Amino acid sequence: MEKHDLKIGKAILWVVFYFGVMLFYTLLDVAIWRTIAPTYADLLHVITISLCIAGFLVLLRKTGFHIGFYSNITPRGVLSALGCSLLFYLLLDKGLDPLLESAFPKSQQNYLDALESLRQSPAAGLIQVCILAPLIEEILMRGFVLGGLSRTYGPLLGLLISSMLFAVLHFNMVQTLSTLVCGIILGILYLKTGSIFCCILAHSGYNAISCLFLL
Repeated sequence: MEKHDLKIGKAILWVVFYFGVMLFYTLLDVAIWRTIAPTYADLLHVITISLCIAGFLVLLRKTGFHIGFYSNITPRGVLSALGCSLLFYLLLDKGLDPLLESAFPKSQQNYLDALESLRQSPAAGLIQVCILAPLIEEILMRGFVLGGLSRTYGPLLGLLISSMLFAVLHFNMVQTLSTLVCGIILGILYLKTGSIFCCILAHSGYNAISCLFLL
């Protein structure tokens, strides 16, 4: 597990900064790529996201944070990650999400619109949802935020704060409450294994399973 200190205020600033990065590449996609190059808009969007993520990681590393992508990978950790992917699908997609959908119809419609966009551009959507998003979100939220907060405030408080920030980052009531559960479980996985890779695998696996049944 990466050993670095992090205060709550700094953690919030980095999460807000990443939220701004997401708004930036989303604005580029909607306002520019789909206007000037609609045929290649999906490809340009994926390239833009990749470049933004790369730039964000460079800035993150300038704080002294070491990603340690290949650290602490064990067969047990990998199996636990795959088990978490299946658990998320059963617990959320088949359990909690249907209840939230009826409680927050407007948020559900926004979520359905996002899924429709995914269906229209499955290749670009899968790259974004199953590779790029899990990669950057786990490095930021588990490796940097949870790892740093746990060292400063202890694992329990670090887990709670990082999970809440992870939930808020998804800014949709249907997703936010489910993401809070995901954040707690992924955080526990990280605290137990110390492996960023296992968290990325669990996150990516869950997204892939969900997409498989939605597309």
